[in-house]
Amino acid sequence: MKTVDELIDTLIDLAFAEDIGDGDHTTLCCIPADAMGKSRLLIKEAGVLAGVEVAKEIFHRFDPTMKVEVLIEDGTEVKPGDVAMVVEGKIQSLLQTERLMLNVMQRMSGIATMTRRYVKQLEGTHTRVLDTRKTTPGLRMLEKAAVKIGGGVNHRIGLFDMILLKDNHVDFAGGIDKAILRAKEYCKAKGKELKIEIEVRNFDELDQVLAIGGVDRIMLDNFTPADTRKAVEIIGGRFETESSGGITFDTLRDYAECGVDFISVGALTHSVKGLDMSFKAC
Repeated sequence: MKTVDELIDTLIDLAFAEDIGDGDHTTLCCIPADAMGKSRLLIKEAGVLAGVEVAKEIFHRFDPTMKVEVLIEDGTEVKPGDVAMVVEGKIQSLLQTERLMLNVMQRMSGIATMTRRYVKQLEGTHTRVLDTRKTTPGLRMLEKAAVKIGGGVNHRIGLFDMILLKDNHVDFAGGIDKAILRAKEYCKAKGKELKIEIEVRNFDELDQVLAIGGVDRIMLDNFTPADTRKAVEIIGGRFETESSGGITFDTLRDYAECGVDFISVGALTHSVKGLDMSFKAC
């Protein structure tokens, strides 16, 4: 399995291949190969900056001679007019890396900004906001990194680092008891120490899980705030709890005040507007 760094390197290579192809003919036709210049990353909208470290890798991977001066670090709240970094090098390199860097930083900063907003809404509670697997194919590592920069928590990276028994798994397995038993047997047989989470849709399924045990976290799917509070009281701290399903920014705090440990929000990554910024000659 590839490491995070290897996956990001592969993403950068693919992005350059789809954008540049056999050459940036606009740049190559009008900019001399030895012309040098400098550009600055200008923030045009308030938010949380994310993607600085990835941007540095984009520049250095394309042209190791490029010099990057970082003025604002990842996770910093920024405002219009702020200059996040200054990059110096061959003008051809500045122009050919501009769009990929902006695409990555705008997307990651938008996610970090959205996440920070949710995190602030939970202040004063012990509840943490989680992301989901509702990510852009191929960009998951960057999007989940942006969630962490914004102050959120990664639920799981993929299907390989945690067992999450959802409704379809339970139904296809033949019930709560069979799903949990098979998960435990699988981990033992494969020698894997994976956390096991199970989704419940009602109080009957919750009672079954509590009777069987053998899991680390219980996901309360599409419970109302009132039912969530009741479920948390029944669970009584024996397992971690997570609320999921149809939770919006406006209802987020209602669920947190029920005492759940986590709230998962797909909107952190699937419904985000990029943060406005530009890369201009200086």
